[in-house]
Order: sequence, then C-alpha cells, then structure tokens
Amino acid sequence: MVPPNGDETVPLIPAYGAASLADLPASALAALGAGGPNPLGLAPARRVCVLLVDGLGERLLRAHADLAPFLSAQPGRVLTAGFPATTSTSLGTLGTGLAPGEHGMLGLRLAVPGEGRMLHSLRWTTTAGPEIDPDAWQPAQTVYQRAEAAGVRPVYVGPSMFEHTGLTRAVYRGVRFVGADTVDDLVAAAGRELAAERAYVVVYYGDLDLQGHVAGVDTPEWREQLAIVDRLAERLAAALPGGSALYVTADHGMVNVTDRVDFDLVPELREGVAMLGGDARARHLYTEPGAAAAVLETWRAKLAGRAWVVTREEAIESGWFGPAVRREWLGRIGDVIAVPYGDCAVIASQQEPRESALVGMHGSLTADDQYIPLVEVSTR
Repeated sequence: MVPPNGDETVPLIPAYGAASLADLPASALAALGAGGPNPLGLAPARRVCVLLVDGLGERLLRAHADLAPFLSAQPGRVLTAGFPATTSTSLGTLGTGLAPGEHGMLGLRLAVPGEGRMLHSLRWTTTAGPEIDPDAWQPAQTVYQRAEAAGVRPVYVGPSMFEHTGLTRAVYRGVRFVGADTVDDLVAAAGRELAAERAYVVVYYGDLDLQGHVAGVDTPEWREQLAIVDRLAERLAAALPGGSALYVTADHGMVNVTDRVDFDLVPELREGVAMLGGDARARHLYTEPGAAAAVLETWRAKLAGRAWVVTREEAIESGWFGPAVRREWLGRIGDVIAVPYGDCAVIASQQEPRESALVGMHGSLTADDQYIPLVEVSTR
C-alpha cells in the first residue's frame, strides 16, 4: 500500500478488494456464516463487534502508542480508507461493503447532477431545491440488510442525534439503531446487543475526530480523547461473550494543516469554476461549460508541489474511487479534482468559514489520511 518507490508525493491508491475499509463488512459477514467473500480472511465467529473510531489514523495510533496501551498490545493490520478519506464516504463504504465508485457517496459536498446545486452529505442539506431522497441517492443494499436476511442481528450503537438523519437512512438501512450518548452507554448497549446468538454490532465514537478538527492532532484535548478511546476498546473487549470478535478501525486519518490555499481569495482559482465541492483535502471542481481544460491547467500551475490535480477521467482510470464507477454517479464527480498533500489544504474562507478554520483535516491520498488500523480482540 505504500507507493512502490517510497515517495509520499505519489498518490496512495486505496487497496480495494485486498486491504480496504470496503473489505471489512463483507469479511465480517462471511465470518458470521452469512456467505460471500472474505478478503481479509477473518476467522469464524458467532458475534462480531466493530468499533469505528472517527479519525483514528493508523499512523496516529502508532505514534501515540503510550496513550493507547491496550490497542497497541493487540494484533492488527493496516487498511486503507478509500477515496476521499472522509466520514460520509467511509460510512457509505462500511455500510455497503462497496467501494465509493459503487455506492456513490463520493465526497462531503457533491453536485446533484444536472440541477446546479450541492448536497452536503453529512448534514444532508442542499444549497437549493427539494430534499434529496437518501434511498435514491444511495440505493445499494446495505450489509445490515444482508445480515438480517442471513439470520444475523444487525445493530448500530451511536449518538442518538444521528438516528433520523438522511445519512443514516442512506448507509444504515436495515439496522437496529440504539442511541448511546456516553462511553458508559456505548459499552452497556453493545454488551446487551452482543448477547444475541448471532450479532453484527457496529459502535461509533466521534469525539477523537472532533478534537482533532478543533484543537488539532497531538494537542492535550486530542491526547485525552485517544486515552478514552483506548479504555473504551478495553471495556468492549471485556464485555465480549464467548465466540466473539472485536475489530477496532476508523474512517480516515488526519493531519494538522498549516499550508492553506484560500479559493475565495485567489481569483485565478475561481475562474471557470461554477461550484466548489468536496472538502479541503479532496476538492471536486465543477466547471463552467468549456472551461475544464483551462481550470485544470490553472490549478496544476497554482498548486504545483502541493496537490495532485487531475481530470475526472484520470481519477477514475487510476482507481481512486475503486475498480469501477457507476455511470449514474459520474456527474457527482468534479470535472477536475484537486487533492492536496503534505500539510496543505484548499479552504474557502467565505463559503465555508467554519470548516476553513479547522486545525486537523483529512480526505487526501496520503498515508496519513488513508491508513487506518484494524485491531482484533477475540474470545473464540
């Protein structure tokens, strides 16, 4: 998964089909006896619990092993998140077992094809027009629906405020949603649900990501959250009944951004761009008619040595979104895609003031953004 020449200025293409987040749910269902492929080779289990820690990059966990002694002592491996390495995309991946090019959750802000407006896929809000139907936007069968059909009880344990959101409906269809708003609640709810004879339980924890965004990685606030994550994982492991497996993973990594290119303050970058999508480390540029070539040239020149700037076709052919992209989703992808690396981000201080002020960001095709852990604890 590391670029063959060791050069981290080369895009790290996610290892779809071999070692990516998309391979975890399929492998978990196979381990539960629900059939299908098992690309990760997970051992059989009667119950599987996945702890999804938002923002827990593998490199961050490895660099701060002293703050996470329990997780660091367990066997594990490295997966890639998928592109873009952002929460809504990764939740779509974990919820369907498909690469982004198949499930269509291709970034944080995406164009609604042919309508001249954008969908914010976390908030499930649009810039204009009617609401977007989550079932139509992400129509693929979820792993939870497949689990239930195979006699496995699918459960999601996470913050109550997410239960009725459009994103939840798009990626968690078929799951039994259990609201849990504290660490104690998460542990208690997961323990109850894992008592079922065959269960697939996903537990979500988001405060590490929150502190990474607001305070920054490796700050006192972030370090405190990593210690909480470690204790949470240890408590979940202690609650496992016999014949169970706990897998701890993440949706993306994170970097502290110090090199900010402001789209709203650089006139050349705005020329020919009708809508700015994605997020700061994975930008979709939806261009005005006939302007794509000029936008590509300008962005490549302005961001030389700081970002990969490619056409939609180049990104698809390179496998950024997976082995294939459904034809219906092509209009959701920018005509031009700009992916900053290093500590660079393309912000938009006027259009996105809150997001532009964040310290930690993610989304790119670097090891810091892409590498996520898969830590295993088993009572088999």
